Amino acid sequence: MADFKYSAKSPGGSTVEGTITAETKAAAVSELRKKNLVIIKLDEERGRRMPFGSGKATFAGASSKAASAGKKLRVKKQEIVIFTRQLATMVGAGLSLLESLEVLGHQAESKEMGQVCSALVDSVRSGSDLSAAMELCPRCFPVLYISMVKAGEVSGQMDVILNRLADYMEAAEELAREIKSAMTYPIISMILVLGITGFLMIGVVPTFKNVFDSMDIELPFITQAVLDASNFLRDNAVLVYGGMFGAFIAFMMFRKTPLGVRVLDRVTLSLPVFGPLFQKVCLARFSRTFATLVRSGVPIMSTLEIVAATSGNWVLERAVLKSRDAVREGNLLSDPLAEEKVFPPMVTRMIAIGERTGALEMLLEKIAEFYDSQVKAQVKGLTSLIEPLLIAFMGVIVGGVVLAIFMPILDMVTALQT
Repeated sequence: MADFKYSAKSPGGSTVEGTITAETKAAAVSELRKKNLVIIKLDEERGRRMPFGSGKATFAGASSKAASAGKKLRVKKQEIVIFTRQLATMVGAGLSLLESLEVLGHQAESKEMGQVCSALVDSVRSGSDLSAAMELCPRCFPVLYISMVKAGEVSGQMDVILNRLADYMEAAEELAREIKSAMTYPIISMILVLGITGFLMIGVVPTFKNVFDSMDIELPFITQAVLDASNFLRDNAVLVYGGMFGAFIAFMMFRKTPLGVRVLDRVTLSLPVFGPLFQKVCLARFSRTFATLVRSGVPIMSTLEIVAATSGNWVLERAVLKSRDAVREGNLLSDPLAEEKVFPPMVTRMIAIGERTGALEMLLEKIAEFYDSQVKAQVKGLTSLIEPLLIAFMGVIVGGVVLAIFMPILDMVTALQT
């Protein structure tokens, strides 16, 4: 038995501090949840433990060579998902952590994944915890991943935590694929439209100019406008396309700056059609991440910091951090979230109910499932709507250029027939 010092939020919103005796930290967490308490901090009074959410850590026995190599490694997210699922299965089957990592390293499909497993094996063999070893590979294992692994180490439920982590990553990847597939078609279509239009204006339209000059007739307004635009593009092609390329590069650089992130994230949420979709994506990610961390036993303060960092939008990140500060001062989480426009009333009310009943993680999962279904339905609707709109747009642009070129010829043929 061991004594654990805790700080938690009661259903009424007040901060409760005290000491609880339990065999393990997982048992202490379970006892506190039975009392409908939301855990803010839980530490064993005897023995030192690494705090949750620490972005960096030093650990004895890990060689500087392994640390340097690990920082450069990067693998695909899908490989990390498979690694997580297989590691959970092996650990749950009774294999030691070190043996499981060695097996995964030998059967890794890519060279990079094998190197990651090798770095983890070296660090664990030298005496480091798995979570500390994973901090050697920050490009492969984000803060959320490492925090959940720490929770598994503390609670002794590593296989359970890893399975939850794999479920979370698979759901997040599926949602990302839905969004990516929906955006791929319109982007490719717009590139084709611009390419075809550029070819017509620079390569085809100028050949008709001499024909029209020899006809010595007054050209329709649309034909003259197309010819003028063609002449401008042909004479200033380098300037026009160079300017477009430069504007794209400037935009990409701007979006990486702190000011660019704030401006673009605000604009993204305020777009007419895509704004609500992006908001639902952010809310689904927020709810799923929050539920996964709370269910895994990560303290609420560290959970809010991780949720803010992985929200994917500056507006939502700022709202979560403000709420974290309010919780630290003794308020319920739902109260400051309700003051932020990015969180709909349904979300804040369900969080409030979860805080009162002690079922916060369950209600957060329900919110995530709801917004997942909303995003999928909206993406499907947008895809079916965008396709005919793009076809119509392509028809108007290309057809307009062709019509402008043949209108004088048709007028001349009609005049000759009469």
